[in-house]
Amino acid sequence: MYREQIKVLDCTIRDGGLINKHDFDEAFVREVYRSLSEAGVDYMEIGYKNSPLLFDPKEYGPWKFCDDEVIKRVIDGVEVGSKIAVMADIGRVNMDAIKECAQSPVDMIRVATYAKDIDKAIVMVNEFNEKGYETTVNIMAVSRDQGPELDEALHQLEEECKTDVVYLVDSFGAFYQENIEHLVKYYKSILKTKEIGFHGHNNQQLAFSNTIEAIIQGANYMDATVYGIGRAAGNCTLELLIGFLKNPKYDIRPILDLISKKFVPLREKIEWGYIIPFAIAGMMNEHPQAAMNLRNSEDKENYRAFFESFTNMGIE
Repeated sequence: MYREQIKVLDCTIRDGGLINKHDFDEAFVREVYRSLSEAGVDYMEIGYKNSPLLFDPKEYGPWKFCDDEVIKRVIDGVEVGSKIAVMADIGRVNMDAIKECAQSPVDMIRVATYAKDIDKAIVMVNEFNEKGYETTVNIMAVSRDQGPELDEALHQLEEECKTDVVYLVDSFGAFYQENIEHLVKYYKSILKTKEIGFHGHNNQQLAFSNTIEAIIQGANYMDATVYGIGRAAGNCTLELLIGFLKNPKYDIRPILDLISKKFVPLREKIEWGYIIPFAIAGMMNEHPQAAMNLRNSEDKENYRAFFESFTNMGIE
């Protein structure tokens, strides 16, 4: 599948940081950035832009906050680098601390929101846009909200928001390909002046196939992570996506080296990927937190009881 307009955004450090409280060391993040840059990946989402007044820096690593000076140290000297993106959650950002884009190493700010909070997201995005940043709006948990609230949110984004891209986000890994086909077409029918992006989770091993479906339906911004790393079941695997796109600007070889050297050993220390409790959460359209709690308990392999906790099965 070759389409020149398609952009690949890697969220390895941002989504992967949800496993280890964003505590990757600078050398590791620099190696990821160097490999992504050599591979031709368009953007690297390096973490969250959260205020240290709301989260204790002693509890979280640096990629929870993404201080500009820390980012500069990591990317300094890497030639022809991927653009840098950060994610901003509503209510967790000190907007006064956001510099003009020309003064920052950050190129893109992605605002994560629920449909019900779209007014707040639009205010943030428009301010980031005025400061010169590329922007996206990532509407989360759409598998739980496809009614009038989502419809209104999309119309507001089209009419009031200066964002470049609106993302369809499968937060719980609950979608199948027919859902993606329907929703991308739905987004495109309203968002006439925006690009569509897709961010998939791999609870049911469908993140890659759902990403392909989003591409087929005309979405042009695709999220992925190295070796599928991410909270719980993780995300669409970057290496599979690059292999699928057949775009000569992408080179899979630096990613394969990175997986061999860094991510295979890392997988022995922290857990992500297809695991039965995460699959059950996806089937049930549930947030993965309960599954993550189970995996941290002594009862971590009791899959049947976990399944029955979401149903009436097993009750006599």
